[in-house]
Amino acid sequence: MNHITYRLDFVPFILHFKAVNLLNCQLAKELKQQDCLQYAAFCNLAMARCEQTLFNAPGEALALTDAARLFLSSEKENRALQAPGFDEHLQAALNCYSFAIKVYIEMNQPVMAASLCLELGNALKEMNRPGEAIVHFQRAAELQTQTPIEALLSMGEMATCKILTRDYDGALSVFTEMQLMCQERGLQLPGTTTPVGAFLDIVAKCEISRVLLLMLLEPPPQKLLPEHAQTLERYAWESFDPHGQVTFLPENVFLLLQSVVMACQEKDTESLKSLQTELWPFLTAEQNHLLHLVVQERITPSGQGI
Repeated sequence: MNHITYRLDFVPFILHFKAVNLLNCQLAKELKQQDCLQYAAFCNLAMARCEQTLFNAPGEALALTDAARLFLSSEKENRALQAPGFDEHLQAALNCYSFAIKVYIEMNQPVMAASLCLELGNALKEMNRPGEAIVHFQRAAELQTQTPIEALLSMGEMATCKILTRDYDGALSVFTEMQLMCQERGLQLPGTTTPVGAFLDIVAKCEISRVLLLMLLEPPPQKLLPEHAQTLERYAWESFDPHGQVTFLPENVFLLLQSVVMACQEKDTESLKSLQTELWPFLTAEQNHLLHLVVQERITPSGQGI
């Protein structure tokens, strides 16, 4: 009897919060149509609180995500108008994303949590905040352990942000970790350690970026890590064997990259400029940027690898 009484008492409680939630939803739509994005976001926050009270985790996560996106859109509008502010809408968006990610993790939905981490990371990168985006791409990669390709793509974004913030040593570490992960967890040709498909494409990209970063950083021999020394050994003329060499690159790209390594070691700036032109069509925009930095460092040495 007490159990029935409790259930009957609980029904008005549920109906009350559902009615409040419906009002918040209608108000949020009206405010969004009127371009009052931050106020619509506050309505979504109220909806999230109601969903939390009703123990509806999916509804709570969805409302928090909508609030985060509205706060983010409001911040972008303010920036486009060059309106003065203290990034309060951005901070509100970060908090909402953080809570939504937490809810998805508690629901054992790491894929949804990772997608929000990526969404936030990309938004920060677009807002010229790559340093702040790194941690979100890293968290996405950690949540994508069951999907190696997705994890590698997130790590690639992390490496890009490190390059944008001139943390070239950090970018080198990420690319090295990505290459190792491809060889350990990627699909491979039977009886070999050569990855195939998308894994081979990622390994090839990492190989080029790592070589260019090593040429840019020029670590002294005593500080050269074994895995980096092993990479550079593949590009030494005396060790080159086109049939026995383990390489993940097309032969023409490998030979051009090998020539770049030799030109850097010989400090042959003119040859390096010529090789830059030849390599240009085979590289991504990011890799061409790194090669440009390598050439500039040889023309006007800064002593900082920049």
